[in-house]
This record gives sequence, structure tokens and C-alpha cells, in this order.
Amino acid sequence: MKKVSVAGERVAVINALRPVVPMLAAMAGPHLEVVLHDVNKPENSVIAIANGHISGRSVGSSVLEGPQNDRGFAAATRIKSPDGAVHSLVEDYVTVTSDGRELRSASAIFRDASGEPFATLCLNVDMSGFQAAHGWLSQMLKPMVVAVAPAAPLAPPESQMDTLMQEIISEAVGPGGSAETMKREEKIQAVGAMQRRGLFIVKGGVERAAAALGVSRFTVYNYMEQLRRRELE
Repeated sequence: MKKVSVAGERVAVINALRPVVPMLAAMAGPHLEVVLHDVNKPENSVIAIANGHISGRSVGSSVLEGPQNDRGFAAATRIKSPDGAVHSLVEDYVTVTSDGRELRSASAIFRDASGEPFATLCLNVDMSGFQAAHGWLSQMLKPMVVAVAPAAPLAPPESQMDTLMQEIISEAVGPGGSAETMKREEKIQAVGAMQRRGLFIVKGGVERAAAALGVSRFTVYNYMEQLRRRELE
């Protein structure tokens, strides 16, 4: 069986990882940057990339063009595994783009048979869109406070009824009318007007009508009876 060289091992792994880059990006959408690095070529480490608009990189970009605080790169450049080809994962850390956007990142570090790291597969999620959506949803889910102009205070029921009763009596008596100058027939017609407006259904209506007309309660009832008889004639 032919022994595979370290160089051949590295090429085989990198070639196997290349199609993973567009596949992950296609599944996750435009907010996920997927980058495959050859860590032994820092001047142009990016050998495959999808959604490079997130960090502004493309194939051939150097390691220095990547986001700040990349723990994956730090691990790849300083860790050699004594157990040979043991790959490792540095997950869920925050990096920052050159324009200040936060990315949620993870890196898989690949080692050859000698334990030397030679490639990294990095995922960087642009959180700005999600943060904006979260802020919008938070505002929408808050209890809505609607500014409403204060309504004019309603008159207490008794006060409102008192006002209405007085208006009915005043209209029945007539503008400037006075019980002292009203003739008996005029008072009978005034009682009829008050009755049609429902004044006498209200408690105290008869008493108030009698006081306004200067007659007794009995007289008001008498006027009402006369009106009833006239309707029957």
C-alpha cells in the first residue's frame, strides 16, 4: 500500500473541503461568510470563499484582511497536536469587521499526520441584520401607547338630568315666558309639551313643572287629564 505524503494529505483534505464552502453558504443564506484558508500561505491564505461581501475578501486575500480578534487563526498558528492529525474546533466567538460590524464566528482547524495545522474552515455570521430585526420586533411587541386627547368630562347623571329637565320646562313655557303672565290654556299647552318630551316619566318632573307654572301637582295632573280627553274627542 502506497504511503500518502504529508503534502498529498493536505491537498486531499483541502480539495474535499472546497465544495463544502458554497454548500454551507447556499443553505444558510447571504448573512453567512464561509472561508477556507491555507494557513501556510498567509499572504494569500483565502483559497475558497462564499459571501465574501461580509468581510470584503475574495480568493487570494491575505490573512491580514480578515476580521479582528479571530481566535481561530490564533489557534491555528500556535497549536501543534502531539497526537498527529487531530482536528479541532474553536466555536462561537466574536470578531469585528473593518467597518465595526460584529460577526459571530467559528473555525475548524485541520492538521496533517505530523500534527501541523495547515487549513482552517471559518464561518462568520453578520449579526447586524438580526440585531436590527430584533430591535424592530422588540418595539412592536411592547405594549402600544396611543396618545388620546382627553375626553370632555361627562356631567354627573343627576346634574345632566337636571339640565335636561330645565331645558324642557323652559322650551314649554317659551322664551321669556313667566307663569305669572300665562293664561290657563297656555299652561295646559305647556304641560302637553312637557309630557311629549317625557318630563313626567322622570322622578320629580311633575313637581318641577308645577313649580315653574305656579300651580299644584294636582293641577298638573288635571291638565294632563284634560289633554287626554281632548285626544279622545
